[in-house]
Amino acid sequence: MDETRRNLLKATAALLVDQWAGARLGALANEPSGGVGRKVVLVACGGIRREDTFAESGFHNIPHLYRDLLPQSAFFPFVRNAGVTSHYNTTSSIISGNWQRVDDWGKTPPQSPTLYEYLRKRMGLRQDQTWLISSNKALTSKIGASTARDFGPAYGANVIFPKQLLINAVVHAAAAGRAVHSTDRSTVQPEIEAMLNSDNYDGLGWSVSGEDSSLDKLTLGTMQQAIEDLVRTNAPATGDEFTFLVATEVLRRFAPSLLTITFSDMEVAHFGSYSLHMAGISTVDRLVYELWNQLQSLPAYKDKTTLFVLPEFGRDLDGSSTNGFFNHRQNTESTRVTWMMCLGDAVRKAQIIENPIEQTDICPSIARLFELKNLDLPGKAIPGLWL
Repeated sequence: MDETRRNLLKATAALLVDQWAGARLGALANEPSGGVGRKVVLVACGGIRREDTFAESGFHNIPHLYRDLLPQSAFFPFVRNAGVTSHYNTTSSIISGNWQRVDDWGKTPPQSPTLYEYLRKRMGLRQDQTWLISSNKALTSKIGASTARDFGPAYGANVIFPKQLLINAVVHAAAAGRAVHSTDRSTVQPEIEAMLNSDNYDGLGWSVSGEDSSLDKLTLGTMQQAIEDLVRTNAPATGDEFTFLVATEVLRRFAPSLLTITFSDMEVAHFGSYSLHMAGISTVDRLVYELWNQLQSLPAYKDKTTLFVLPEFGRDLDGSSTNGFFNHRQNTESTRVTWMMCLGDAVRKAQIIENPIEQTDICPSIARLFELKNLDLPGKAIPGLWL
């Protein structure tokens, strides 16, 4: 993507975050606490097989992870997903520390408290200090807070789905008869406005920024123009690229204590394109590297941040009845065992730690980084980190 096109996406990302800030900062001024010194950023990357990444056959797909970041990380080559290998259940399990077995498409919240709720309730963090920014349509705003007693939405995270904004703006305009590469503002504007003001974003309970997604007219017009420009110039913008830019805008604006990002370009595998699946992996490799560099450049994050990066699960074996890399349904090592990379503040030293860990170990380990104790969680502390 050239710099002009990326700048259009940056402008749109800034507008999304501006809208959130304008709607909420007045109320936040009366809340008692901002962030804490230690920061954690957690990145989950859809379904990626080991053979396509951290294996001799896959190193060329992840040059930044393998050459630039691995030598300074604590790397865990055996991380098991023992739960339901769907996106919503897996992400809910990681952020709650309990294997979740709820609706695969996010119609019900996690049943156990999430890290966001623990941090906000026990540490008194403000709403702008816990975020989940996702490319994946399988997640919904319900993932931000659980149904657990004494927790819930009052302590939940801010949840944003940037990718769907771009997809719907283009698809809806095309469905309304908009000609390719034309700029008919009268056609696109109502579609974007209706989409952003809807309480039922794309029919799945989504909204651009949680439950309040209305934008003022100036913001709508500017965002719509940016999207039109992207369509007119045939920009190869990916959902993960936009998600990354929204996430970095949130980092700069609010310096949250806990930020979760989920990337999903590689999930084009469900449509059977191995080359596009590989392109999605390469995009994540680049974006994680850029994210790490961003964290080192921001004073609020430099030398006080731990970055966790892991796939949600692997993918099925080639030749299987589930169409191999297309899906992630098998109860096999290829689907259930993946890897995790940790960088930054909590890493004792660069090393490869071959002791197997569970994805449900991540939540209690991050909780201990924030000095949250006595949580009723089954996981154990991850070795090799300052906890």
